[in-house]
Amino acid sequence: MITWSLTKRMQHCHVKLCLGNLVRSVLRNSRSLTSHPITSELTASGTSRSSVEVLGKSYPRDDHSNIPEKILSKVGKNLHNRKYHPLWLVLERVKHHFYKQYIGPYGTPLFSVFDGLSPVVTTWQNFDSLLIPADHPSRNKGDNYYLNRIHMLRSHTSAHQWNLIRAGLNAFLVVGDVYRRDQIDCHHYPVFHQLEAVRLFNKHQLFGDIKDGEPLQLFEQSSRSAHKQETHTLEAVKLVEFDLKQTLTKLVTHLFGDGLEIRWVDCYFPFTHPSFEMEINFQGEWIEVLGCGIMEQQLVNSAGARSNIGWAFGLGLERLAMMLYNIPDIRMFWSEDERFLKQFHVPNINQNVQFQPLSKYPALVNDISFWLPSQNYSENDFYDLVRTIGGDLVEKVDLIDKFEHPKTQRVSHCYRITYRHMEKTLTQEEVTHIHQAVQEGAVRLLGVEGRF
Repeated sequence: MITWSLTKRMQHCHVKLCLGNLVRSVLRNSRSLTSHPITSELTASGTSRSSVEVLGKSYPRDDHSNIPEKILSKVGKNLHNRKYHPLWLVLERVKHHFYKQYIGPYGTPLFSVFDGLSPVVTTWQNFDSLLIPADHPSRNKGDNYYLNRIHMLRSHTSAHQWNLIRAGLNAFLVVGDVYRRDQIDCHHYPVFHQLEAVRLFNKHQLFGDIKDGEPLQLFEQSSRSAHKQETHTLEAVKLVEFDLKQTLTKLVTHLFGDGLEIRWVDCYFPFTHPSFEMEINFQGEWIEVLGCGIMEQQLVNSAGARSNIGWAFGLGLERLAMMLYNIPDIRMFWSEDERFLKQFHVPNINQNVQFQPLSKYPALVNDISFWLPSQNYSENDFYDLVRTIGGDLVEKVDLIDKFEHPKTQRVSHCYRITYRHMEKTLTQEEVTHIHQAVQEGAVRLLGVEGRF
């Protein structure tokens, strides 16, 4: 799931050499390409330095630091705030819907909007504040971008929930760029944008309109463990769940139109219970669009809102934009091609826009095969290496073959890398240069034995 999903991969790789050093050595030993400044895209920021610079602040490196220059170059772009960008259009539609539908007691919008919070957070914010256990696989270095053991690029906008509740807010939207190491295809990118929403209710807000509602309680005492703890009453959970589902049904109906077929799927998130995913029937296919649930009371209590019960949801702006505007490739959101951007320069944010494909330049396909090391190999490390070296020239990477030698039990992987530029025709010479760098990087950084 693009939004709240906590990755399940358990693999972890200790990178032996610095990717920046590899890239610089590749550049030293390769001649420049004059047809397109591809080589400039390979320049790394000297990852041997003792600190990482992000948004004007310096963070000391340690054994957890694993952010390549390709990712650092995306920080601060804030595509969701770029006027007439498709992500901005979707965000504006969501914001206007909440401003119109939910009004506070003084005629002002009920939901506050935070769309400029720094993507650099502490690991406590990203995990511990959300009750994610210390041994949870979502914390793995192989799935996240760490500045060091204490700081990271947020993997979800939920990282800001605790602080905003602590500040006294009871209804807010948080929007921003999030970062995850992931597979490579037209629907996955290491940077994407999320919208998070939280709403808290006190007893009066929840039961005030219910006849004879005074005896109703938000919480009851439970002795599920050695220490008694507050748990939500059934009546409170039902009311909050109803409000959550009604809120989300109105939102997706606003975006996709009336007659939308919706279904709810039970799921699990550490910071909500019960938890759900919403799926919609889009063009005859059921597609998951968001995750949501009743907030765990332990989280709410620790943030200082003990007398409240609440819900939260998170959704991916890219997922919505790709569906609403028929955008086929997630890389296009980072395009500077005016033929793409001008299509979304519309006078009305609710205007129907159907993306008109640009001339699709031909793809070039190259395979890479290698024997895996005996331990500490992670596919995400390979994907990250390919992204760092090939950048947005890489359309997708497919694992097309696995082979285990019957005598030695050594395992071989064969990956098919599809290269395609979104704005020009690539030459085989250009792709060969990049592909050779990927081969060298796999050997030097991942400890594989090449079969090329």
